[in-house]
Amino acid sequence: MSWFLRDDTVAGAPDAKVAVRAAQGDKAVGAGVLLAPGLVLTCAHVVNDALQRSPFDMSLPGHHPVRVGFRTHAWQVHEAHVAYWIPPRRTDDGGPVRAGVDSNWLGDLAVLRLVADARQLPSPPRRVGMARRQAVRAWHGGAHESTFADGRVTSFDGRFGYVDGFATGMAIGPAYSGGPLWAHDQEAWTGLVAAAHPPRTDPHTGRPATYHPQDLSRRSWAIPWQRIEAELRAVGALDSLPDEEPDPHHPAFVLLADALTSTFPSPETRLTAALDLARTCDAAPSSTVTAPTVDEFVQFLLTEPRALADFSGTLRLRDPSAADTALEAARIATRPRLLSRRELAQLHRYLSVLGPQVTGRLAEAARAALPKAAGRLDGATLDALLDQVEPLDGDSRSPEGEPRVPGLLRVIEYLAATYSPSEQISLRMWVSNVAARLGIPRAALFERRTDAEEWAKERRGRSDRARLLVEITRAGRERFRLRTWCDEGEGPRRLSTDSTTTYSGAEAARELLRILASLTLSGPAGRRPMVEALVDMDGLNLPVDEWEGSGPDDLVPGILGAEFPLVVHCPELLRKHERFVPEWRRRWQRLDSGTTLRFSGTGVDKLSAYGRLMDETDAVRVRVDVPAAVRDDIVRMCLAVGVPVVVWDRRPEHGSHALEHTDDVETRDLPEGVRAYRAKSVSTPADHPGRPVLAWADADRAVPRLHLAEPREGPG
Repeated sequence: MSWFLRDDTVAGAPDAKVAVRAAQGDKAVGAGVLLAPGLVLTCAHVVNDALQRSPFDMSLPGHHPVRVGFRTHAWQVHEAHVAYWIPPRRTDDGGPVRAGVDSNWLGDLAVLRLVADARQLPSPPRRVGMARRQAVRAWHGGAHESTFADGRVTSFDGRFGYVDGFATGMAIGPAYSGGPLWAHDQEAWTGLVAAAHPPRTDPHTGRPATYHPQDLSRRSWAIPWQRIEAELRAVGALDSLPDEEPDPHHPAFVLLADALTSTFPSPETRLTAALDLARTCDAAPSSTVTAPTVDEFVQFLLTEPRALADFSGTLRLRDPSAADTALEAARIATRPRLLSRRELAQLHRYLSVLGPQVTGRLAEAARAALPKAAGRLDGATLDALLDQVEPLDGDSRSPEGEPRVPGLLRVIEYLAATYSPSEQISLRMWVSNVAARLGIPRAALFERRTDAEEWAKERRGRSDRARLLVEITRAGRERFRLRTWCDEGEGPRRLSTDSTTTYSGAEAARELLRILASLTLSGPAGRRPMVEALVDMDGLNLPVDEWEGSGPDDLVPGILGAEFPLVVHCPELLRKHERFVPEWRRRWQRLDSGTTLRFSGTGVDKLSAYGRLMDETDAVRVRVDVPAAVRDDIVRMCLAVGVPVVVWDRRPEHGSHALEHTDDVETRDLPEGVRAYRAKSVSTPADHPGRPVLAWADADRAVPRLHLAEPREGPG
């Protein structure tokens, strides 16, 4: 047994039952389990239910708080936010789950981070893999002892575990979802309750039918720990949990053993250091009088992800050279994280007061600060984004022999530069303190701060136009579903929560004009908001700009593309061809100086267009004026290889009057130039017959993560 006893090794039975509560009142909509200190694991559909969303809604819940209750000696209710989101998806194609059609599904996991300090909560219970014939117990989300339901795992295939309940006692039912299945013999939980198979219903009344001995009874299914582990590890949610024991011959192990031996030569001094570290890492010492061996100490430093960062701070005060050795070990080991527990908690606290828009702004800062790594960043939540940025290397501009500024510190400097001086203070003090622990020279840090301030100054100059982002998906013939966000310079903020209503083009225009009215009133004078239509590659030619939102009694027609700059954006194409993401960002940075490519006439095919795109890498804008038979393929290819601005005419013939008109418009002014042409096509259609489409992919401004298909209904 190790001298350091971790939380998951000392926890017993789950004395604290976790309840996920509705947004209002005390009703429990489901259950959960402590995954790690401060982190609660439950089902995504339970979170959707708590927030009064469709149970199978795949979209990220955003910054809306989720109420989580713990029943220890008395109820404790805490607020939490979604840290990792793996929505339910179908087993066949990964699309949205169909209520009443799909009997089981994949995903359906949510990790919630508690807002308050969770040190007074019980330790997370142990977890083990699911297996057939395990005797298990589940609890209702209300967490009352009398609500336990016993059963046995009767089938397990690695993805799903089926549990049959016993004939007596409670049965698993509503509000059991998300709670742990407790394996009695192993004193550990083995999976999460996902759904129960309901009894047969009377086809006429909808009520439970009269019981027949051949009816299915008391069967439910659960998500086994094996699949939970795989899905959480894929998104980085398990990176902060302890891992396997390290190799004692690894160079990092040897470096740390030497540093410990020289800095704490006696058992007495090593005991004091070990007790301090155990207290910091919420671990329990196996003895308060006997020191750990050097090997036990090093094993803990290399397997507890943030222990080495915590310990390097202690070493920095006692022996700076030993601290440098420890940090060198951290760089060549695979497990230790950059930040200590205290530093990570402080960062979360500072970021949380900046509001829900901080995630979008942090992603923008990361793209600017770390352009080479930007293509690998796709975190949808603050936790996921920080997990992706934290291990990234810094730049290489530090003098030889001095530590480089880590990528995360550079990103936080860029983020801080986007806020007011009063809001910058805490973030910059945090960066300075972490840099001091890492031994980074102040001159190197201030150089990155200057870079950040210059970028923020440029950003303020180009980000004063508000955006209305609208995801448009087809819902039948001439019917569409909408999801909307607004971005007033702080990153996308979700507006719509209804994923089931469908609209005609006219109805959609009325809804969008209603939102645009408020953005126009709140935005800078003389700067109309830009409408960014987020579409899949089959929706690039949707005539959204022609949608008219006026009613029979309205005085003003309300044609979207005539009143507001309207562009299309297809994130799907870049996502499918991610090797071109760095190229897209590089081209966008040259928007004001890059060249324009013109594809015109009948002699252009897809292969020749590809060759020119690969040859003229400074092209930031492409004008496509070719026959319709090849036009759409060339447009899609331009967007897929990272051209940020593409303009074409959606009419079937080539030789476009609209494209000739836009030739004289500066690239950055194209949204307004195309809007002006659309207005002329309304007033003098004979002189302005074109129907221009402008694809606009701004690499400096975030778009939300999209799901191109929405669930049509919830479960019965």
